[in-house]
Amino acid sequence: MAEIVMPRLSDTMEEGTILRWIGRDGEHIRRGQELVEIETDKATMVYESDLEGVLHTVAQEGQTLAVGELIARVGEAAAGEGEGPAPGGPAGLDAPGEPPLAQAPGAVVAPGAAVAPAAAVDQRADGGGRVKASPLARRVARERGVDLGGLRGSGPGGRIVRADVQAAQPRGAAGAPPREEQAPQVQAAQPSGAAGAPPREEQAPQLQAAQPRGVAEEGAREGAAPQRAAERAVGAPRIGAAEVASAKGETTEVELSRTQHTIARRMAESKATIPHFALEAEVDMEDCVALRAQLKGVAPAGEPIPTYNDMVVKACALALRAHPRANASYRDGRLAVHGRVNVGVAVATEGDGLQGGTLVVPTVFDADRKALGEIAREARALAARVRDGSITPPELSGGTFTVSNLGMFAVRSFTAIINPPQAAILSVGAVRQAPVAHDGGISLRHTMSLTLACDHRVLYGADAARFLAHIRELLERPAALAL
Repeated sequence: MAEIVMPRLSDTMEEGTILRWIGRDGEHIRRGQELVEIETDKATMVYESDLEGVLHTVAQEGQTLAVGELIARVGEAAAGEGEGPAPGGPAGLDAPGEPPLAQAPGAVVAPGAAVAPAAAVDQRADGGGRVKASPLARRVARERGVDLGGLRGSGPGGRIVRADVQAAQPRGAAGAPPREEQAPQVQAAQPSGAAGAPPREEQAPQLQAAQPRGVAEEGAREGAAPQRAAERAVGAPRIGAAEVASAKGETTEVELSRTQHTIARRMAESKATIPHFALEAEVDMEDCVALRAQLKGVAPAGEPIPTYNDMVVKACALALRAHPRANASYRDGRLAVHGRVNVGVAVATEGDGLQGGTLVVPTVFDADRKALGEIAREARALAARVRDGSITPPELSGGTFTVSNLGMFAVRSFTAIINPPQAAILSVGAVRQAPVAHDGGISLRHTMSLTLACDHRVLYGADAARFLAHIRELLERPAALAL
């Protein structure tokens, strides 16, 4: 019998969770038929069969398996063969090491991808009808007790997205809070978690907004499989059911989502293993402010006006092309200099209260070859797909440099943590008016602070200073950005 193993659906995927078998055990399947829905550390995807025969499932829904482990067999043998996963199964599909990385053979985005690449697979509603909903919307609906059959989707093609579910009335009594927020009371002496479960150490769920994920995020290995199947790659974590009284007052445990686990682990690894150093520069943004005003006056109706962040992305891309060491990665004592300039743009997702949001880094590929307006359109489309949960792993892979902007929160400056295996990350502060020396006098001008965090194994001080100076010069004379 032919074996189907857990595929590698992104460059950093190490494991996946079987969310739903689309093909049924004992069913005769064809090549190209949708087989199984798999959750990775980055997104949820549908995997297509490249075999034909009778399907004999091995992995169970909710089970998390490493890449290369057995999930099913295809053949004419009886369905009873093979009851468990084979740890020594054949290796999974290897993704190439250089960006960008395409999906593994057989991995497809669910139907509806003409507008949103990770659009939904139809799912039968409680009332017996067929509805279209994104995987994230289905998860939130299950957690909140919302009937998808009664919702009108606001996504592409009438697809139900997370915002539709969050705005809907849960099943049950009117005004009832979502199930995930109904934490039963327990005695103060009872350990946190489910009854009889061992106590957990207190966790600090807050994540710095500046800490990106993206090109090399990997799934964390912990927790029971059913719990992990209930989480989505871009979803919100669940609040623990137990609260414990202590000297600090009542402590509520918040279980992090898979994405938050990945961010926490990878950022800790980055700080522990990469020798960071940072440089800061103040940029005179007067000409950029004037350029944006001019673009507003000539842009066609409905066309996005490039933001200051779009200008920063373009400036970084041009500077990366001129300073190839900044567009490199450190690998086992060698530098891997990338031939393409792919700029990741950090996008924050919102959360509710203690649940918190997360940070995702979609990639603008070949940003050095794209016009400013094209970057503006692509950045907005990527951010929209991040927030509605339809972003796909290929769109989160392949970045060679990252831009993280907190200027919209009036943050003057900050230092982000490098997103491995990249060599640097640029932190962008708010554009503000400040008195500066100009033309032999003091005048009020628009300025912006840039902070470049670098991997000292790849960039030395002088290299980084020249690279940052080039970015500053492009922003202070932005005519080249509009070409």
